[in-house]
Amino acid sequence: MADDTIFACSSGPPPAAIAIMRISGPSAMAVAAALAGTLPSPRVAGVRALRDPADRRLLDRALVLTFPAPRTATGEDLVELHLHGGRAVVAAVGDVLAAQPGLRAAEPGEFTRRALTNGVLDLTEAEGLGDLLSAETETQRRAALRIAEGGLRTVIEDWSDRLVTVAASIEAQLDFSDEDDVPDQAVEAITTNIAGIADAIATLLATPPVDRLHDGVRVVIAGPPNSGKSTLLNVLAARDVAIVSPLSGTTRDRIEAAVTRGGIAYLLTDTAGLTDTPNDIVEEIGIARAEAAMGSADIVLWLGDTPPTDPSHIAIHARADLSSRSSPAPFAELIVSAETGAGIGDLWARLAAEAKALLPVADAIATNDRQRSLLGESERHLRRAGQGDLLIVAEEVRCAMRSLNAITGRTGTDDMLDAIFSRFCIGK
Repeated sequence: MADDTIFACSSGPPPAAIAIMRISGPSAMAVAAALAGTLPSPRVAGVRALRDPADRRLLDRALVLTFPAPRTATGEDLVELHLHGGRAVVAAVGDVLAAQPGLRAAEPGEFTRRALTNGVLDLTEAEGLGDLLSAETETQRRAALRIAEGGLRTVIEDWSDRLVTVAASIEAQLDFSDEDDVPDQAVEAITTNIAGIADAIATLLATPPVDRLHDGVRVVIAGPPNSGKSTLLNVLAARDVAIVSPLSGTTRDRIEAAVTRGGIAYLLTDTAGLTDTPNDIVEEIGIARAEAAMGSADIVLWLGDTPPTDPSHIAIHARADLSSRSSPAPFAELIVSAETGAGIGDLWARLAAEAKALLPVADAIATNDRQRSLLGESERHLRRAGQGDLLIVAEEVRCAMRSLNAITGRTGTDDMLDAIFSRFCIGK
């Protein structure tokens, strides 16, 4: 419940040098005083002996910080207990807090959800914060930080404010003119403003989505049996991911390896060898999965000695160290040897160049699937608003505004919020 006071260890699981126990809610100050006695001045750290209110046994000597509402991370009274980070200490303080009336352990993302409810954050900033917590590469960090700092919120609010002005203009025309007598100049100004906002939304939708930063650029290694696919995967992944054998058909299923290089996340996939004459039903299934992987790939590395069927695939002359393969085919774009390492650096450079075209530009606003879906809805309403009479235009503008408001959480449903915050860690 929103009226509960909640607590959680917000610094990650112990052991650690320091563990930060956060308490947020209407009883936060009273609970902290019950453990620590007198509390330090707001936003001033003070060392206090933490004792169990039931029997006054010493739990720990900790730094205590208090943050009175509303200028806090949650918009509520907030207390931080900076404990010694041993498991036993954190568990002992957690058990005592759980025993206090009106206090309960926080659910995943509940601190951030309260920040949203209390107007400290909007939903886009909360999503950006979640992405920032899970960022593993520099590009992920920069994209998440831009959203967490309000980059998308600022853009959405600007569009919403402009649509409010458009809606007011429409209402004025409907109130003070007969519908058939609305001046053409006024209607043209309204439709021009609407089209401008729709075009701005379309421009944002045309940029690469942020999800590819999280999931990694999908690179599929494909080709006929025994063309060196598994060996190349192992070299690119810098570990033995796939079994390598001179026997044909060793790889029967897709094998994936997540790799980060140069601040870019990749998902490398080795596939079954493609042949027109499979030996058995298992190999047939493997080929079908290989073809499916190629169809959903961002980049396909083709290791065959025949030209790739898709000109966007990168043709690679592999196993160049073998004397029998000293003459690469004329269509080969790269010549590599996983055995000697020759050409691997060039291959990574090509992958990086291809990946950068698929990823959001550094520091640009990048949107996730939920945000893109709502942006698409808003654009469709605005495109339809350019047609029909002003009553229809007014309704389409209202629908577009509702979609934009849902992006920032003004009209979010509980189910949607539950889904978003369930991926947050406890204590955030």
